[in-house]
Amino acid sequence: MKYLDKINSPEDLKRIDRSELPQVAKEIRQVIIETVSRTGGHLAPSLGAVELTIALLYVFDPPNDKIVWDVGHQAYAYKLLTGRRDRFHTLRQHGGLSGFTRMSESPYDAFSTGHASTSISAGLGIAFGRCLKKDKGKVIAVIGDGSMTGGLAYEGLNQTGALKKGLIVVLNDNEMSIARNVGVFSSFLSRKLSAKHFMSLREELKDFLKSLPKFGDDMYNLAKRTEESFKAFVTPGMLFESFNFNYFGPIKGHRLDHLIDTLQNVREMHEPVLFHVTTTKGKGYPPAEKNPTYFHGVGSFEIETGNGVSAQQKPPTYTEVFGKTLGELAREDEKIVAVTAAMPEGTGLSAFSEAFPERFVDVGIAEQHAVTFAAGLATEGWRPVVAIYSTFLQRAYDQILHDVCLEGHPVVFAMDRGGIVGEDGPTHHGLFDLSYLRSLPNMVIMAPKDENELRHMLGTAVQHSGPIAFRYPRGYGAGVPIDDEIRTLPIGKGEVLTKGNDVVILGIGVTVALALEAAKQLEDESISATVVNCRFVKPLDDALITGLARQIPNIVTVEENVLHGGFGSAVVECLMDAGISNSRVVRIGIPDTYVEHGSQKILRSKYGIDTPGVIKAVRDMVHG
Repeated sequence: MKYLDKINSPEDLKRIDRSELPQVAKEIRQVIIETVSRTGGHLAPSLGAVELTIALLYVFDPPNDKIVWDVGHQAYAYKLLTGRRDRFHTLRQHGGLSGFTRMSESPYDAFSTGHASTSISAGLGIAFGRCLKKDKGKVIAVIGDGSMTGGLAYEGLNQTGALKKGLIVVLNDNEMSIARNVGVFSSFLSRKLSAKHFMSLREELKDFLKSLPKFGDDMYNLAKRTEESFKAFVTPGMLFESFNFNYFGPIKGHRLDHLIDTLQNVREMHEPVLFHVTTTKGKGYPPAEKNPTYFHGVGSFEIETGNGVSAQQKPPTYTEVFGKTLGELAREDEKIVAVTAAMPEGTGLSAFSEAFPERFVDVGIAEQHAVTFAAGLATEGWRPVVAIYSTFLQRAYDQILHDVCLEGHPVVFAMDRGGIVGEDGPTHHGLFDLSYLRSLPNMVIMAPKDENELRHMLGTAVQHSGPIAFRYPRGYGAGVPIDDEIRTLPIGKGEVLTKGNDVVILGIGVTVALALEAAKQLEDESISATVVNCRFVKPLDDALITGLARQIPNIVTVEENVLHGGFGSAVVECLMDAGISNSRVVRIGIPDTYVEHGSQKILRSKYGIDTPGVIKAVRDMVHG
């Protein structure tokens, strides 16, 4: 029997002799690789954190001790060792285990996660609350070096040092976030002084020590033997000590004996501790070690080769079309600058970064900074295109409101992963952007019906004189022909795609295609529908919508967004403002809830945002 088969809790893990723990790590990696090859998921981060997870559970006592994982996508080993091994095969499947930590999933999950840089602040809040209750349990925040590019992490460090609570911060340093880390903090953590600088510093120290009477030579020899410790002292340790943390490290994160011994010492301390470990992202699976960016979040793949599971030829993704189109526009317009937040590959900007390196900026996991940085660029006459996933742009709401929209700066927001995203669940669905942007003065909001219209919307956006945003979905395009010429769309104008007399179906974005299919099938029931590609959520095509409403009282709106404050709400407001009171409006979208994880197809069916859902809504309205 495998060791892992006998582990159903951290207590079971502690019964295993320390000498056998490397075998446990090997078994965990095998299960993670086999499972993720079928389900997809965050493979490389979790493989890199296996030994660290074992050591934490071997030394600490969750759930009495609280372990907070930043982001949470590296916690697969943690799930396997905390009573979820029998359900691990359901990872990221609808009704199965989340791909992140969830308090509702297990008492071992101390905090629900999904976005970066939150663990230190959350951990401090937990530690402070436990102190108020006189609870002696330990609190450990595990954060990656990529998440340390986010300002929230430093806000947490600053307050922790001031309060001097016994929070243990474990810095998992693999020199990666999703892509390779950017900014000076990454090079600071690398513990690599320039050869010239270090040699100069060493010679000065050598001369000083040798000048000391009696003990100079002995002290110099001691310093020489501890050169690596000295280098650690003058690099990362200094930063964290300045925040009033006791710094330990860097320690190799795949040496279980060293990890456990050090953590046992750290456990006895009652002041803030920063424990710095260095790991290899994708450890134990050569394809992931070689290409950690690809295997950060990967679909199903062949274990033997690491290649994705072969599929039929498919259209390009919306992300690919966006990246290609932006490159075309940038060749014609030298004022275009692309900005992203640690996701050049995920947002389709890798080719742009190679073609226009001087006009590409990756700010790291720092969405707030990205937006205000872009606003500053715009004041100097540049045309910044900020490419960020919809769910991550939520983090910069204040900056969009004040720094961009207040003065109407011409910043373009390309919101990838708008709508239902899939297996990553509630922290990654882009279901709020139409609502949280629609209320902002000066903002224009669009959504393309297909990948060809995406090109024209991007072309429209870079020509617009104020803030403008467009959202597009995760996944493949509709497979429509792509126009060579990129044209500018009239702001605030929709288009009528079919004409009928019984119902008006107003679609936005990818819902237009399912509205068209629904209209086609409804013809068999002698129900004729007018289908409108509204294109713009703000400004709405008021004239078109009110004109149709005066002729046809039955109206259905369809959106992949929360209903509160979204596209359908905008249509209702438009009708009310126009004094049209005889219309009956049914809004299809996401109700007042967070959407769970599962495939896009399953989730769209559950919430009625698919062709059968539209058909049912129309049928009930016409025959009701």
